[in-house]
Amino acid sequence: MRLSTLKTYLHREQRLLIGLAIGGALATLFIKLAGEMSEGETAAVDIAILKALRLPGDPAVPVGPSWLLGSMRDLTALGGVTVLTLVSLLAVTFLLVRGRWHQALYTAVATGGGAVMGKLLKSLFARERPEIVPHLVEVHSLSFPSGHSTNSAIVYLTLAVLIARSYESRRTRGFVIGVAALLVLMIGMTRVYLGVHFPSDVLAGWTVGAAWALFMGLIATKLQQRNRIEAPEGNSGPA
Repeated sequence: MRLSTLKTYLHREQRLLIGLAIGGALATLFIKLAGEMSEGETAAVDIAILKALRLPGDPAVPVGPSWLLGSMRDLTALGGVTVLTLVSLLAVTFLLVRGRWHQALYTAVATGGGAVMGKLLKSLFARERPEIVPHLVEVHSLSFPSGHSTNSAIVYLTLAVLIARSYESRRTRGFVIGVAALLVLMIGMTRVYLGVHFPSDVLAGWTVGAAWALFMGLIATKLQQRNRIEAPEGNSGPA
């Protein structure tokens, strides 16, 4: 093995280890948060934040200017089942049209599997929606973790990583992933503002969704290294 190839391999292994450490930290945070939620330790903070986002004399009215409520409803739709399913299907279809079968399969497994995981977690914890303040959008499912937060993190971060891997510039990669992360954060915050989730639901969704997206990305990267260890550094897309 040439020295340059060895250096590239070691660099990739180092990034994998860092990714595993971050993913492990996110998963640990979710487990800790779930335990505290189950024991009722997050209730005081959850309730205080929900109440702080409503007018003291009328809990049906959120704080902020009149246009903010409409904007929050528009933003929260970006994390809904309809939009995320459409985005995922379009992404998979685009990859298939481009002949990138492995990337298409990876995207389908990452997004579809993540959605199933989120539903299983909701059923496991079976936390009811908050009734502290009136809901400002219609909801029907259970509360923990937030499906909007979990699934938006999985879909948008997964697609951001796929796009970022097509560029060698760290600045470009950082911008793409940063935009996706900002979108995920905004979607999660709308769920609390609209009164349909406790803050701990959203935080749990962020952590487990980001951990899932990260671990799936690491698996894809490892498979790529195993199958094409001699591939150029600029080659894009998971195996």
